[in-house]
Order: sequence, then C-alpha cells, then structure tokens
Amino acid sequence: MSGAVAVDIGGRRLQLSNLDKVLWPDTGFTKGEMIDYYARIAEVMVPHLSGRPITLRRYPNGVEGTSFFEKNCPSHRPPWIPVAPTADRHGKTIGFCLLEEQAALVWTANLAAIELHPSLAQGASLERPTAVVFDLDPGPGADVVTCGRVALLLREVLDTLDLVSLVKTSGSKGLQLYVPLNSETSYDQTRPFSLALAQVLERAHPELVVTTQDRSVRPNRVLIDWSQNAAFKTTVAVYSLRARPRPTASTPVTWDEVERAVGGAGGETLVFDAAQVLARVAEHGDLMAPVLTLRQALPAFG
Repeated sequence: MSGAVAVDIGGRRLQLSNLDKVLWPDTGFTKGEMIDYYARIAEVMVPHLSGRPITLRRYPNGVEGTSFFEKNCPSHRPPWIPVAPTADRHGKTIGFCLLEEQAALVWTANLAAIELHPSLAQGASLERPTAVVFDLDPGPGADVVTCGRVALLLREVLDTLDLVSLVKTSGSKGLQLYVPLNSETSYDQTRPFSLALAQVLERAHPELVVTTQDRSVRPNRVLIDWSQNAAFKTTVAVYSLRARPRPTASTPVTWDEVERAVGGAGGETLVFDAAQVLARVAEHGDLMAPVLTLRQALPAFG
C-alpha cells in the first residue's frame, strides 16, 4: 500500500501514504499502525496539545534512521491547520503548528512525526506555563525504578506544600512529574521554584539525585531536570509515541503504580506500548486530565 490513500477524518480529507512502511523494525510496527494509534488516542491527547506551539520530531526512515526536529510548520500543511507565530530566544519568528483536532494528529503522523513536543505554555500567554514539570532522567546504572523513587520523594515535598502532582512515563527511560497551575504564574516563578525543590532533594539524597548535566556525577543517579521550565523548552507530549525499539508512549500512571514498581514489581510495569495505552485509556480515561483544569498557586519558595 505504497500509494496514497484518501481518508475522511472528522470532515477533513487527507491523503495518506506508505501505510505499510515499517517504522519500528524490531516489532514490525508500521506507519499505518502509528496513524491508527494517533487517530484513536486523539480524543484524550488533543486537549493537552490545544493552543500550544508544537515541535515535530520526524523519522522518515523509521526509528533506526535519521531524525530531525521541525519547528516551523511545513508550508504544505492543509489550510485548516493554524500556525502560532512565536519569537524564539534569539528574536527569530517561528511559525509552529497548532494541533487542534484529530485530523491534525493524523496529518502529522503521515509526516512520520513519531514524537510531538509541545510548549508548557499556550500561544496566547507564552510566558505563562500551565504547569511546572520535573523531568526525571536516569543516568548510567539508574533506571525508571530509580526515577520512581525520586518521583515519590518529590511528591512528598509537594504534598507538604499542598500541591497536587501527577506523573507520566517519558515513554523512553524516565518519568515526568507535573504540578498543574492554570493560573497567572510565569516562568520567572516556576523556574526558580523547580530548581530550589530539586536542590532540596539533591542535598537530602546526594546518592540518588543530581541537578546538573555534568556527566561525571550522573552514574547511578537521577537528574531532576528543572531547566525544562523555560519558554524555549519543550517536553514530550502525554500519549506521544517514542522512537524506541518498541512503539512505547508517554503514558499517565497512578502514584499507586509508581509505588508498586518501586516496591518490587519492577520497571517493566511502567512501560506501555501503543496498544496498552489505548486499553488503559478505555479503562481509566485520561489520568492526566487534572493537568488541564486544576488551579494551583506556587508558594513563595527559595
């Protein structure tokens, strides 16, 4: 099925191509299967993308081939896909794609955009992130279970500050913890807050936590990447597939699941492929939904 196939998605007419092309060689997962996943996950995924500048990471020859990040929305986009003109940190204007509907996700999937990376802020208020994110990245010798230990420590501190937090897998090696805000908070507040909290844990658990990218201190520890809280940074979208040997996705998990993994169930209990994610959503709905609506204020900190 290498030729183009015309489909109707929510009243939008799209031409899809190379549906039988294998993008994940280890599993035989095809472009057509990826498109089907994004079409089916769109109901819960689009609300997390809506209004946010999106960076596409495209893999035209599959996960083992060369990839590239695409910030400017392609000029051949359909006229119904809006663009968010945004100044980068160097003052250059970039026209990011806005993905506001199911058909838009199908269109990006047809571009072999395996990964979608949105801003923490929405286009109308690019200096006001809707959440604080703590990206937990395991160094050599650490794994997702180690990240789970750090996530639980972070949650404990956040609980003392009366801040609700939610967690998802990165779909790759780590975890990402979100603190919903949906308020007038700016990066000038979230960035020092996230750094201060990370440093508290680094001082309390130096054998487990680091806050610097310095490779010499990374082994057997988890980097709490607080630097993601910046206008020019993006974090992989919830439900985005990842370019791993299996078609795993960034998946919301419950704190009970994190506790079970840390308690002995193991890291594989925190890894989910496309089919598992769809099954989880059918059973539980969107576990990250509170990130969209829960309003919280950061305390004075640091």
